[in-house]
Amino acid sequence: MARYTGPNNKQARRVSFSILENGKDIVKRPYGPGQHGNARKRKPSNYSVQLTEKQKVRFMYGLSEKQFRKIFDDAAKMKGVHGENFLKLLESRLDNLVYRIGFANTRRAARQLVNHGHILVNGKKVDIPSYRVNIGDKISLKETSSNHGGVEIALANAPKRVDFVSYDEAKKVGTYLRYPERSELNADINEALIVEFYSRV
Repeated sequence: MARYTGPNNKQARRVSFSILENGKDIVKRPYGPGQHGNARKRKPSNYSVQLTEKQKVRFMYGLSEKQFRKIFDDAAKMKGVHGENFLKLLESRLDNLVYRIGFANTRRAARQLVNHGHILVNGKKVDIPSYRVNIGDKISLKETSSNHGGVEIALANAPKRVDFVSYDEAKKVGTYLRYPERSELNADINEALIVEFYSRV
């Protein structure tokens, strides 16, 4: 499946959920896209509710269905709650942590930074957005990218960072401290519905 490259707000409106997690992508028209997006709808089925929840999270992290399902299956092999482990693995992706540190304003922009070879993990270039970062790994900019204009703007406008990453402003180095707690992630996500969705297909 090809990666979606269209507007975020169209995806956000389709699932009535802010893909960017800031509300800006649905603030103008908080209903589905298209001619009948604002029409009265029937009560959704259980399957529809589960599918929408799955799409919300997949759109938010910008993954293909194949990538999303692979991470879901990997989470099943971990000890603990399947749904929470799934979110932990999604948060451990390199592109997501580049976004969490503040090197980019969106996950899509973070993915581009990684793809273009601007990011180092423990001093080594990694250009694979899906790279799974380990606890304690340090994420930094390549020396020639330290004054990258887009990164400077993103850092200047970075929101409050989450507690599971730290950032050294002097060295421009972020560290993945630990897996996130469920309470630190988006409260509007019901990961149990995603587990139910994949258990029936």
